[in-house]
Amino acid sequence: MTGFVSFVSAGPGDPELLTLKAVDRLRRADAVLYDDLAAGDILGHVRDGADLVGVGKRAGRASPRQDHINRLLVDYAAGGARVVRLKSGDAGIFGRLEEEIEALRAADIAFEIVPGVPSPCAAAAGAGLPLTRRQAARRLQFITGHDATGRLPDDLNLAALADAQAVTAVFMGRRTFPELAARLIAAGLPAETPALLVEDASLPGAIRRRDTLAGLAAHLAGAAKGAAPAMILFGPLGESGDA
Repeated sequence: MTGFVSFVSAGPGDPELLTLKAVDRLRRADAVLYDDLAAGDILGHVRDGADLVGVGKRAGRASPRQDHINRLLVDYAAGGARVVRLKSGDAGIFGRLEEEIEALRAADIAFEIVPGVPSPCAAAAGAGLPLTRRQAARRLQFITGHDATGRLPDDLNLAALADAQAVTAVFMGRRTFPELAARLIAAGLPAETPALLVEDASLPGAIRRRDTLAGLAAHLAGAAKGAAPAMILFGPLGESGDA
């Protein structure tokens, strides 16, 4: 009997932000393949006896190959297991979901996607900010800060990213943000555009830095490369309610 795979979104890290469906799938799973950023207290919902397999991929660290993760998903499900693939944030946003779905489809294994709270939403909420503003920020865009090689993607749409009426959320952009900011300023986005860096969004130890586009770029260019997950927002962010 073939099993089933649930791609479960863990949200930004706070276990209280898990959906009821996510908790249900974790409790019923025979095996949970989890990302580093979707571990911790969230795994406390997994029943005793279930297999827990860490498959996190972190920049600059030794990580499981994607084809190995795909193989694990197929092998567990082919053996009849109820499998949870636990991904941080929302599973469908920069989480390599497409490759894993393709592997399951090729093996004729059924799956579902359980959505969750995206990290930009948690980062803005923790700072007391809306992600859109009726008159000033009518568009919201999500981008990745690096490509498969770890560098800033070459095919960025600078016209869209330099739109002064858009709020942009940069995933995994700590290392490449200085270069991105320089390209955006050259494309016409004012250097004084508000920017926000949030580390460990939604967690008790979250760190926030409000700055300008140019100021945050300068800070990151000279700062030590931190290990905490970071979200960067820039655009017409308004006044923060965060002290």
